Amino acid sequence: MVRTLSTYLFVKRRLTPGLLADIARHGIKAVEIFCARAHFNYQSPDAVREIAGTLRDHNLTLHALHAPAERDFNPVHESSAPLSICDPERVRRLEAVDEIKRALDVAEHMPFRYLVQHIGSSRDAADDGRRFDAAFSSLEHLHIFAKERGVTLALENTPGELATPAHLRQFIVDTRLTDLRLCFDIGHAHLGDGVLASLEAMREFLATSHIHDNHGLKDEHLLPYEGTIEWKSALPALPPELPLVFELKEQPAYADPAPTSLALSAARAAFDRVERALSSSEQES
Repeated sequence: MVRTLSTYLFVKRRLTPGLLADIARHGIKAVEIFCARAHFNYQSPDAVREIAGTLRDHNLTLHALHAPAERDFNPVHESSAPLSICDPERVRRLEAVDEIKRALDVAEHMPFRYLVQHIGSSRDAADDGRRFDAAFSSLEHLHIFAKERGVTLALENTPGELATPAHLRQFIVDTRLTDLRLCFDIGHAHLGDGVLASLEAMREFLATSHIHDNHGLKDEHLLPYEGTIEWKSALPALPPELPLVFELKEQPAYADPAPTSLALSAARAAFDRVERALSSSEQES
């Protein structure tokens, strides 16, 4: 298991060389960088070069980028206006596609395998055919743009009706966009149809994952074992080759004087526990 961490853990602060160095010092081998411009300005060539050099200096692999999900992300607020590739309004949809293309351009200077992509928001209804048509129009273009840069798009299951595991699988089958893959978000699955049922629906097209926990009521992005996911049954069910990307949220407990160290130490302990559980399940099988 390659210890891979999403920088979503630090999305409310700027991604700096010092922060990446701290991540490497805590035994993390790979990262997924979250594309919010206040965190990582993927449109700035200087910022991209700086991060690329830091990754090389610390032998960190860039596993994936998470596509921008909001317009003008504000670290002070929990959310802002969504950036949606399935927006029925053509102008807003093309704005979203253009922003995602700017994130994909990062691959020209800093190669990565996957771009994790949301289809819609939790408020979008699954029976709105316009949104699926809009998503198809966007992804038909984006997956070619990504492929030219050596990147595979991985659609993530998210809370709500539109991007359920079953709907994502059916979307790939119906559209025949067979270059698309899926990102299994175990926390979102726990909020929806359940971890095991969601996993089976997505298994055929899985490429990567997001690992975090919650109590079944809201999207908390807790460390594994801090919520109510049944990890004893969930971990052995995951494909053994599936990259496990910890996508955690900074918690109030990670307070001064050393919030970065506390957060990363907690993540390292969680990696230890998950690795022990995986090793134990392999021995039992």
